[in-house]
Amino acid sequence: MVNKLEVRALLKPSAWRLEPEPSTFASDGYSNKDMDPVPPHLRTWLTWNYVAYWISDATNAAVWELASSMIAIGLSWRQALPAIAVGHVIIAVVMVLNGTIGARLHVPFPVLNRSSFGFWLSYFSVVSRVVLSMFWFGIQTYTGSECVYQMLKAIWPSTAHIPNHLPPHANITTVGIMCYFLYWLIQFPFMLISPHRIRWLFVAKAIIVPPTWLAMLIWAFVKVPVHKGIIAEHAALHGQSLSWAWLSALNSALGIYATLAVNIPDFTRYAQDERAQYIQAIIIPVAFTLCSFVGIAVTSAGVVLYGQVLWDPLKLIDQWDNRAAAFFASFAFVLTTLGTNISANSLCAGNDMTALCPRYINIRRGQIICALLGGWAMAPWEILASAGQFLTFMNGYSVFLGPIAGIMVTDYWLVHRGKVDVPSMYRPHGRYWYIAGVNWRALVALVVSVIPNMPGLINSINSSISIGGAVYIFDIAYLFGFFSASGVYLALSLAVPEQKTMLDHTIFSDEDLVTDDKTWSASASEDEGGTRRRELLA
Repeated sequence: MVNKLEVRALLKPSAWRLEPEPSTFASDGYSNKDMDPVPPHLRTWLTWNYVAYWISDATNAAVWELASSMIAIGLSWRQALPAIAVGHVIIAVVMVLNGTIGARLHVPFPVLNRSSFGFWLSYFSVVSRVVLSMFWFGIQTYTGSECVYQMLKAIWPSTAHIPNHLPPHANITTVGIMCYFLYWLIQFPFMLISPHRIRWLFVAKAIIVPPTWLAMLIWAFVKVPVHKGIIAEHAALHGQSLSWAWLSALNSALGIYATLAVNIPDFTRYAQDERAQYIQAIIIPVAFTLCSFVGIAVTSAGVVLYGQVLWDPLKLIDQWDNRAAAFFASFAFVLTTLGTNISANSLCAGNDMTALCPRYINIRRGQIICALLGGWAMAPWEILASAGQFLTFMNGYSVFLGPIAGIMVTDYWLVHRGKVDVPSMYRPHGRYWYIAGVNWRALVALVVSVIPNMPGLINSINSSISIGGAVYIFDIAYLFGFFSASGVYLALSLAVPEQKTMLDHTIFSDEDLVTDDKTWSASASEDEGGTRRRELLA
């Protein structure tokens, strides 16, 4: 029998407080081991790990369905693919620019964001990321549960006939909630794997999933050869309408990973060196464009074979008579959805929650909270069934992500020219305190770039509200937000610079290379071609 005193002790906040490591910045409670700069022995991600990561992320259901919106608005596949390619070239550049900061300084996004937004204003970005991560964690878990259903149905066809004991207003069936729980349970152990080791999951995905997609592409061309119209032209737009539709499609391609373009430092901080993640500039546009083509071709084959536009690959698999093929294809989508959910949602939420409450939450605890709140409290089946407008709003949230990415890139590369003070990022009243913890330049840039997009966002939620030509700005929301915020922030920073943040070298703190409080790092002159020095905390 559990002792009552032990139970009471566990209910006290002090029982859950994280013990700071000897080398942590947590003396003032604003950091913990998971937020500290990654020590050298944990910098384990190599170039091929980033290749595996992006190949695995490119082969997921969301990318498969990416072209559906483009074809639906009247573009042909020949017009849609260039939009996808150009969009991912742009997002890859942003990934590398922000990713290099993480790989060079080895600190996570919530900490890096403080140097450009100010200590307290950075929490706007962090809280936004937490909400988005939990929301999409639930949605992706629901997608994974559909994969589990197809696997079970392939093994036991009677699964499709399990009686439903839930009322219609539940918006989910008995078998649906069973599959959801199974998939949620499958994900859980992967949240207990440390971020520097989770790379092996992406390697497994990169080995198993692409051959499945290739097999489905071959199946499509065998079943419906080119001369029968597998990838026939379906363009329905011309002139100005075509131009704006293409730009809207480009914005959709940018939006699919706009969130990760902001917090990519959460992964590049584990890079062995900053060159390891440069490969993102090539692998992202190549992998995503090829995978989008597979989605277009296989879906087009489904139109010819089944007379329906089945953009959801699981709906297509549901039509197959070959149970073995259905099982293995569904298993591939289980794996790819799992990897995407862990990387893009669970780990990101863990990092962000760690920044919000570092005394009590580390990355692992943050992931568990995300799994409980995002997986169950948000009830994604309810959202998908009855909250179409809410889904539209969440998709339109990229109006904030473009400006945030633009400000971060501009601050590090153009305003401070790569010379920052890492220890001060961990101090509430340090170098990046600005005014009351807010960098007003970033706030002004954010407001100026977001406001013009708000009418378009409102119109996307309720089309009965007429906004005139303002809708065109929303069609290019990410690009408009990124470049307008960058321009305003750069102009204000040059006109009214914050002098105390301007340095002639980067200040580091590689604690495991330090032997006493007066020692300069031995490797200081070797990093970045000897152009940067390392300093200790004051």
